[in-house]
Amino acid sequence: MQILIVNKFLHPNGGAETYIFKLGDYLKSCGHEVQYFGMEHKSRCVGNAVNSYTSDMDFHEGSKISKVTYPVRTIYSAEARKKIRIVLDDFQPNVVHLNNFNYQLTPSVILEIIEWRKQNRKKCKIIFTAHDYQLICPNHMLNNPNTHQNCEKCLGGHFINCVKGSCIHGSKAKSLIGTIEAYFWKWRTVYKYIDTIICCSEFMKSKMESNPLFAKKSVTLHNFVDRVEQKTIAKKDYILYFGRFSKEKGIYTLIKACKELPNIQFVFAGTGPLECEINSIPNIMNTGFLNGAALESLIREARFSVYPSEWYENCPFSVMESQMHGTPVLGADIGGIPELIEVGRTGELYESGNAAELKKKIEKLWTDKELTDQYSRNCNDINFDDIEVYGEKLMRIYMGK
Repeated sequence: MQILIVNKFLHPNGGAETYIFKLGDYLKSCGHEVQYFGMEHKSRCVGNAVNSYTSDMDFHEGSKISKVTYPVRTIYSAEARKKIRIVLDDFQPNVVHLNNFNYQLTPSVILEIIEWRKQNRKKCKIIFTAHDYQLICPNHMLNNPNTHQNCEKCLGGHFINCVKGSCIHGSKAKSLIGTIEAYFWKWRTVYKYIDTIICCSEFMKSKMESNPLFAKKSVTLHNFVDRVEQKTIAKKDYILYFGRFSKEKGIYTLIKACKELPNIQFVFAGTGPLECEINSIPNIMNTGFLNGAALESLIREARFSVYPSEWYENCPFSVMESQMHGTPVLGADIGGIPELIEVGRTGELYESGNAAELKKKIEKLWTDKELTDQYSRNCNDINFDDIEVYGEKLMRIYMGK
């Protein structure tokens, strides 16, 4: 099978890129041909046989002239249509697997795939993995960055609320562009051509289905995680948070609980805008950003980890990775987080944003070492999908089964 993976970034940039690289490698290992289409970039590490990519669009460091043209190019891209057509003609894919494409590539690529199919009488499925809420919310997050409140006003196609709330970077101008983009592609009904929308949580699926067009197209496939060797490691006396230090991640709420529990040691691993606040609290040790073996050891040795997010998380790898390494999770009951924790077996939940309940749950788990040890042992029985299981499910989608 020939599979074209489309993503605006073709270099390491975030979770979506980790997904497409690992998925592509797995598909190749199964004997499929895989190529990629997206933007050119100095750090691009995957590509296509004809080296056809769109020019890099850097919204922060682009030239003055390029920034003037960005508003139009983020809505519709003739360049993306032209460049992907070159790849389609050469590669002749059976499946085009879309990932993050809005703003830089734009849904223009879908129009060109449809045109190519029609002109060449080709059967080529269009699959889309939703890494965020872009198709139903112009700012991707269902969260107003100005009020830091979760927001569903745009659901049902009421995108004008993005302008009213200045939801994109707090800017009326940028929000207007995002709103125009959303209404334009709603008018063009371009998303009707997507055969299947893969959602990484049931929660995301429920939100996507607020658009009747997506209701019969959406399926849930939780993210895959790497299998790890189960080890029995002595736990140390600390509670771990690892991830971004920002308000939507619930850091202010967690900090408040930490301050009221001065006799408990917390370890934070990450970076972000709230780093100064974290560093000022005596019972929090900030290790900074860690990865690889150093982060793995920190996760394995924690009594339990806390995931206090206050925005609609989809399928956070941190929650999955913690349990895969034998460490229970105390998570906020928001978004897709509850789908990943077996309450009373591998962790517990608390009301997102409720500092008093978070403190109470932390105290309970901290003082009951026998309970957290049992949760830790139960984590060994978790069966999150690895890339092989995920890939098998994905192939059934590709083949329309």
